Amino acid sequence: MTVRKPFFRPQLAFQRGAAAPPADPARQFRELILPHLDSAYSFARYLARDPTAAEDIVQEAFLRAFRAFPTWRGGAPKAWLFAIVRNCFLTWAAGQGGAGRTVVDEGSLSAAQSLALANVPDAAQETPEAALARAQDAATLREVIETLPEPFRETLVLRELEELSYREIGALAGVPIGTVMSRLARARQMLADLLLPEAADGGAALRETQR
Repeated sequence: MTVRKPFFRPQLAFQRGAAAPPADPARQFRELILPHLDSAYSFARYLARDPTAAEDIVQEAFLRAFRAFPTWRGGAPKAWLFAIVRNCFLTWAAGQGGAGRTVVDEGSLSAAQSLALANVPDAAQETPEAALARAQDAATLREVIETLPEPFRETLVLRELEELSYREIGALAGVPIGTVMSRLARARQMLADLLLPEAADGGAALRETQR
């Protein structure tokens, strides 16, 4: 009886116990960090309230990120990049004499009024007039958000627009999660008051009559 030889199995390069080839940092940077370029610019623009300055900030941030990427220990790449963008903004703001940052009392927060955004219509069914109106609404919303003082503007943008977690925002800003939640509540209230001034005035009048 003939004994069959075992089926030949080639030794794979990534098989357990085998040494993996060295990673390409440039390729990993392109795959993990570069996709967040637009979000980084949007964040920088909200911080600086200047599109030209935002371009310079993001350019410097990506240069720093690329240099520091080999030392990155993992985690959320977007939050890591935003922390660098924020540091670059602070450097820029210091060179502008502190422009763009306002100290605001965060005590005695009122109950937050959640901002309900209107349903976005399907772009395929949207008329040119409706698309123009929506673009104008988006521009108005950006202008209103940019009027919010720091650190409330930063917290609102990171949470509502960029969808970072409370923990990521806290680590980025160097504050406890409770402070992040308080700032977000205050920012939502400010934004609601600015977008819905009549409702805000009516609520204030109602509270005044109840005293």
